[in-house]
Amino acid sequence: MPDTRTIRVEALSRVEGEGALHIRLKSGALDEVQLNIYEPPRFFEAFLRGRPLEEVPDITARICGICPVAYQMTSVHALESALGVQITPEIRRMRRLLYCGEWIESHALHMHFLHAPDFLGYDSGIDMAAQHPQEVKRGLRLKKHGNQLLEVLGGRAIHPVNVSVGGFYRAPRRDELAALIPDFEWGLEAAIAATRWVASLPFPDFKRPYEMVSVVHPDEYPLNEGDIGSTAGYTIPVGEYEQRFEEVHVAHSTSLQSQRIDNAAPFFVGPLARVNLCRDRLAPAARRLADELKFETPCWNPYLGIVARGLELVHAYEEALEILRDYRPFQPPRISYQYRAGSGCAATEAPRGLIYHRYRITDTGTIEFAKIVPPTSQNQKQIEDDLRAYLPAILHESDQRVAELAERLVRNYDPCISCSTHFLKVIREER
Repeated sequence: MPDTRTIRVEALSRVEGEGALHIRLKSGALDEVQLNIYEPPRFFEAFLRGRPLEEVPDITARICGICPVAYQMTSVHALESALGVQITPEIRRMRRLLYCGEWIESHALHMHFLHAPDFLGYDSGIDMAAQHPQEVKRGLRLKKHGNQLLEVLGGRAIHPVNVSVGGFYRAPRRDELAALIPDFEWGLEAAIAATRWVASLPFPDFKRPYEMVSVVHPDEYPLNEGDIGSTAGYTIPVGEYEQRFEEVHVAHSTSLQSQRIDNAAPFFVGPLARVNLCRDRLAPAARRLADELKFETPCWNPYLGIVARGLELVHAYEEALEILRDYRPFQPPRISYQYRAGSGCAATEAPRGLIYHRYRITDTGTIEFAKIVPPTSQNQKQIEDDLRAYLPAILHESDQRVAELAERLVRNYDPCISCSTHFLKVIREER
């Protein structure tokens, strides 16, 4: 009987939601790796059915408290596709501005409090504050900027309520947005400093031949519109997403796992994928910073994802400032529409990566079918694949050390576990 060694992390720390790691060795060799997502499923797709389509943006926002805008934006784009709604350029700019706010608060949080402690040897951002007080204060202030923008444009910072199919319920006043400019000017310089700081951290030398996937747009950095591109060399319309990628159920997770349909291979979504595919469309300050830091693309080291997030943080501030400075109130804030039966899909870029929605609606404006694919469910299989590649080199370490290093690798992806738990397999038996 071979010797068996089991290493288990019962609750992953510094990630959103509830998950565990299970690692099993036999005769000193890696036998099994599981990212156990055990958070109870939340059935969002199921309880959207039968509801008026106007309720979808507010309901899907509740999927996540950190990235509600991603769910709102993807849902309204998909529903507008089904309804044939054409929004105005002004509404489109406001949507990009709202998305910048979410990227700022989410990236600032991850960089300063969830990920940087790994590289500096701290258990938490609170522990790190004693030796790095200025960095912690900066992270808090940057996150506050994102929240303030969500409050002004979205109605509140958590689960915004001003987003609607066709646009917004209310357009912001010019003075409301102008008041943010001084803080955002400071924030742009602070974001540059933060990115230089994380770029100086000690990174493990771990590179893999990933397929990285993101929304791509010919003229702008991807936020909420474009096709789907891959480092494998193809670009497809969003409507072909489900012909290329599929979700599968695994017994150890309440989240579905995504993979390529043709070869069951995993793929990688998130900031590193976006920078690899769209570096030349970053805002000027972010491009200059990438050159200064000698950030080479394509980059295949997932630990450098924190630097990619920093570059995107700079981009979000720069694009937000451009819109804030040029803003003029506009009418109408929302485009009217007529109900019609049909289907629509959309993909946007949540802070953590590509997010895909598809809806089928009735001629009375109710939801007949909903499909939501969060970034973390797309990354879950890739995370397990990374662990299988990484762990053999550190198995000589103690169980505690192996668990710590495995957790650090998982946090490269900034997983949002609560977002991904939409599924539960139910078996009914009758006797």
